[in-house]
Amino acid sequence: MSNQNITSVFNPILIAGSLILLISFAIRSTFGLFQIPIAEEFLWARSEFSLAIAIQNLAWGIGTPLFSAFAEKYGDRKAITIGLILYAIGIFISSNATSPESHQFLNVVIGFGIAGSGFGPVLAVVGRAASNENRSLALGITTAAGSAGQVVGPPFAAILLSIMPWSSVFEIFAIISLLTIILVPILKTKIQLNTQNNENKLSKALKEAVKDPTYSMLFLGFFSCGFQLAFITAHFPAFIAETSSPVVQGSLISLVCNSVEGLGALSMALIGLFNIVGCIIAGALGKGYHKKYFLSLIYAGRTIAAIIFILLPITPVSVAIFSMVMGSLWLATVPLTSGIIGHIYGLKFMGTLYGIVFLSHQIGSFVGVWLGGLFYDIYGSYDIVWWVGIGVGAFSAIIHLPIKEIPLIDRKVAA
Repeated sequence: MSNQNITSVFNPILIAGSLILLISFAIRSTFGLFQIPIAEEFLWARSEFSLAIAIQNLAWGIGTPLFSAFAEKYGDRKAITIGLILYAIGIFISSNATSPESHQFLNVVIGFGIAGSGFGPVLAVVGRAASNENRSLALGITTAAGSAGQVVGPPFAAILLSIMPWSSVFEIFAIISLLTIILVPILKTKIQLNTQNNENKLSKALKEAVKDPTYSMLFLGFFSCGFQLAFITAHFPAFIAETSSPVVQGSLISLVCNSVEGLGALSMALIGLFNIVGCIIAGALGKGYHKKYFLSLIYAGRTIAAIIFILLPITPVSVAIFSMVMGSLWLATVPLTSGIIGHIYGLKFMGTLYGIVFLSHQIGSFVGVWLGGLFYDIYGSYDIVWWVGIGVGAFSAIIHLPIKEIPLIDRKVAA
């Protein structure tokens, strides 16, 4: 890539959008680490806080198309600012919540905050600011920034939890969310959306998309992505703490963590680290090849990795290897899925159309997190949920294959 092309990709809008996603996802990726501290302090069943995180994911999914539609009508920066404020308010008030119902209600606010500062509005503004040639790569880089947040978020939270109560950590995260607003003014694109153009009304775009089987396949296929990712984010640290063999002193892993509790934070950081590479590669490959085939390969890869992982003994080494493999496939679906939507249905309402598909992702997130806690309380293990995740992953690998990756307008002309 020439220096000129590199400059055109790394514009101020991409950088600001990437930093917002990094911070938003750094905080969001830490909630699994609070499972045990909160449950132990209040003597809750595992399913209580799991339900709060599940509700957060569902609210995030519902809020994404709403914030995207708001951004397309009133401006990206207003939508993202409101999202960051809601994020901070929800986290701050949660620091003083003492009942499961309070946490569950406040996670609705947190979920909407993540929606306003997450993929829907941010990827839409970055996509509009990028050229056709560089759009897929720009979306991949921005998505990778969210993964970078997952690298720094869990270890940072683990350090804070070792020196202060979980409620104080929540307060720090609320302050960080508010400070992120200083990046919002940079997100100003030259493209002005004409919301009065009758030919491009949102209702018409939605009607055309819903009638298209490809859009339905994208919607259904994204469910397993949310199921797998949210289940692992919320329950993997606790799963590791309870099932992994001890960290062997003197081993390579012991250099960065010396307990199975620390191994949970390390696993989330490894997932985030390797996802940075996976997202950028997915975005670059999506520039010149059919994105649907890469989506199928990603879902198939996750399915195979999960099968091998749970059939073998759980050790620090197997946890690290699984985290690296899963990390390389983690959010690589996002630039490909959003890229397909922009390519087929255009950029004007890309945020809203992606947001609706993302709702399926978050319905899957809700089910994955909630079932994880529920089945753990019933059976004392996560085994059944692992196998459900494997099943829906295989389904997604298959359902992306028939997608027609051709712009809708071209299909109309050909017809």
